[in-house]
Amino acid sequence: MLRLTDIKLPLDHAQDAIAAAIRAKLGIGAKAPIRYSVAKRSYDARKRGAIVLIYALDVDVADEEAVLRRHAGDAHVQPAPDTGYRFVAQAPRDLPLRPVVIGTGPCGLFAGLVLAQMGFRPIILDRGKSVRERTKDTWDLWRKRNLHPESNVQFGEGGAGTFSDGKLYSQIRDPQHHGRKVLTEFVEAGAPEEILYVSKPHIGTFRLVTMVENMRATIESLGGEIRFGQRVDDLLLEPAGDGRRQVRGVVLAGGEQIRTDHVVLAIGHSARDTFAMLHARGVYVEAKPFSIGFRIEHPQSLIDRARFGPQAGHPILGAADYKLVHHCKGAHPGQGRSVYSFCMCPGGTVVAATSEPGRMVTNGMSQYSRNERNANAAIVVGIDPVDFAPFDGSGSPLAGIALQRALESHAYTLGGGNYNAPGQLVGDFLAARASHAFGEVQPSFKPGVTLGSLDSALPDYAIAAIREALPAFDRQIKGFAMHDAVLTGVETRTSSPVRIKRDDSLQSLNTGGLYPAGEGAGYAGGILSAAVDGIRVAEAVALDMTGHGGGH
Repeated sequence: MLRLTDIKLPLDHAQDAIAAAIRAKLGIGAKAPIRYSVAKRSYDARKRGAIVLIYALDVDVADEEAVLRRHAGDAHVQPAPDTGYRFVAQAPRDLPLRPVVIGTGPCGLFAGLVLAQMGFRPIILDRGKSVRERTKDTWDLWRKRNLHPESNVQFGEGGAGTFSDGKLYSQIRDPQHHGRKVLTEFVEAGAPEEILYVSKPHIGTFRLVTMVENMRATIESLGGEIRFGQRVDDLLLEPAGDGRRQVRGVVLAGGEQIRTDHVVLAIGHSARDTFAMLHARGVYVEAKPFSIGFRIEHPQSLIDRARFGPQAGHPILGAADYKLVHHCKGAHPGQGRSVYSFCMCPGGTVVAATSEPGRMVTNGMSQYSRNERNANAAIVVGIDPVDFAPFDGSGSPLAGIALQRALESHAYTLGGGNYNAPGQLVGDFLAARASHAFGEVQPSFKPGVTLGSLDSALPDYAIAAIREALPAFDRQIKGFAMHDAVLTGVETRTSSPVRIKRDDSLQSLNTGGLYPAGEGAGYAGGILSAAVDGIRVAEAVALDMTGHGGGH
């Protein structure tokens, strides 16, 4: 099998154009048989009036070696990579202790799935509810202002990614093609097959719900056990020499103990009480940078026209997205900081994503169709531990959580309480005046938006940086700084504010048998990268349990 890359065709090419392009590229006669499949399809929209599709194709031809010799030195004609997944171990027949996975977000779900596929019958715990019950609880906040602290956008089966755009792309290095394993399992669970080849695959919330249920059923059919409403409140530890400890089990909120020597910690970025427990128990935790900002909403039609020009609305292109970055240079408190768009949701909605009473957090989500009227994205400013150290005078690595809570509590107050979000029109924000009425853009946020001034919603340096960035973004996407675009606050859960460091065996630096994983531990950022990290950690656990790992 050959992999052909950089095959460019018009957006509306004929059905047989791909085969013709393959024959032209390889110098194959019209009568010679060829078979191909699309490995990847992306587009180049730099020339808005002449958008082209770019294909990577896996081609089966007669006398493959001769073809490769003719194209020696051509980087776009190579043997197709082997992307098949191979399990690293198989569980022994007698398994004295089962591994425990904490969390059923993409990281925990894939760690549990791969462990189950290898025969280790994992016990998977989640403080929240099953995905359908959790969906009802989440809508209870959005429609009726009733927050369920253990069942919401952050906690429950599927993790925070369930209520998002369902983006399945990442910039992580993946030499072992674990991402392909993730996408293949998603297709098996009900995702559309196009996610295997489109350049920026996404699923959307409604499809994710069914897929998560199907994956749970697969894990259970393989002997795994998934328990909801099971918050882990403590670890059972014993000394292991050289200042290290060894995990011997977990303690649940009701006092139940589960004995195990292997715990996958896939708790997500919002399990603040669990972070505090780990720190108190001496697990090595350090503060890490993250970002804070607002959600911004525009008409999706504006983004489509700016990105695609006259070809906006083409079914292959779908709703347009964007990725923006600005490095501040102005002489103001935000000087030197970077402002960027994050978690852009084409044709989506802004949602309430808090997990604690009396606090306001925003996030974005889209359905598979991406056909809502507005586009939204977070516009955020990068911050470092030096920025949030003052929020915890003790020098604790949990100071970032203190900053998040302070901003979220203030946002709740600015919104008038009762889970309204504070908002402001972009034109008024740039002019430093309060907003009093919506214009062309009607916010999608539920339960509601209270207009006013966002000047106090973030630290001065963040406000100044965003004020400089918005006009710069307008020069890249005409209309981005339109007066009626809506800012909604606050976006604080962009990534984990801590990192639970691990060694080469993927175990905690000072706690054997504890495998920090995914976004909450600081090793992922999004559905795909979290799922890939879950697979890597599952492999490390399997190797250690079968005596082939590099554990302590």
